[in-house]
Amino acid sequence: MTTDWKNAVNGFKSYLRIERSLSSNSVQAYLNDVRKLSCYIHENKNEKSPSDLTYQDLSDFVAFTAGSNDSAKTQARLISGVRSFCRYLLIEKIISDDPSALLESPRTGMKLPEVLSVDEIDKIVNAIDLSTPEGHRNKAIIETMYGCGLRVSELVNMKLTDIHRTEGFVIVTGKGNKQRLVPVGSVALREIDNYLTRRMTLPVIIDQNVLFLNRRGRKLSRVMVFTILKKLADTAGIKKKISPHTLRHSFATHLVEGGADLRAVQEMLGHESITTTEIYTHIDRSYLRDTVLMYHPRSKHKKKGVL
Repeated sequence: MTTDWKNAVNGFKSYLRIERSLSSNSVQAYLNDVRKLSCYIHENKNEKSPSDLTYQDLSDFVAFTAGSNDSAKTQARLISGVRSFCRYLLIEKIISDDPSALLESPRTGMKLPEVLSVDEIDKIVNAIDLSTPEGHRNKAIIETMYGCGLRVSELVNMKLTDIHRTEGFVIVTGKGNKQRLVPVGSVALREIDNYLTRRMTLPVIIDQNVLFLNRRGRKLSRVMVFTILKKLADTAGIKKKISPHTLRHSFATHLVEGGADLRAVQEMLGHESITTTEIYTHIDRSYLRDTVLMYHPRSKHKKKGVL
């Protein structure tokens, strides 16, 4: 079966949205990867159609992109996008063999995420000026992100109807529009209520059911949340390079350090694979060391007087 690049890319877009239920950001990232491949093929491979792609074509493309200054992580993500495209071509029977099967991703290594201590999070919260119109909103944002381990996209899309105070849970819509229940603590709920009292004084509210709004009554952007956190961290004198995701990493790390079950943390974070969550077991090295010394048969301390 033969198809041109335009039809293949459009079909791939529908496949990602409908069959894989990916978020708009993920769909766009995959499409960008395939468009890079398409441009390369047009310019270097006599405008081959998607149905004529070979392993050598893809290998040459990977080598070509590796010549840029992209990081290994960026390169690995690009290869992942190409593999997904080839998988789609196979499903649609546009190709009969997967030319991406033997592609090797670069070794990215494991980069431990930046984590804030509880004291540093307290400093950020204390840096909020509650006398400003946005003060209570910003405090509720920090407490909700850290208290529930949310992604920034999950925070800005949270609705008033997602909060279930009596049960102590919030409904979180994550990647691929998958929903999960996450416990919400009394501190976050209190700050949300404080904010909602002041939210009512906005001159106009456009997005009525959206929880966190800007001064024009519309949903906050992800960039705005980043800006809020960055300014607060600077005011608090925190020198670490942080982002909204740092609060999510800190949430998970503090749970693991406190002895939380990894499966429970996986559920709260909305990770599909436990492997993704396991990175947090590498952060608290003292906890791991104590566990080994206490439980491993070759590490247990001998009782006094026993050979």
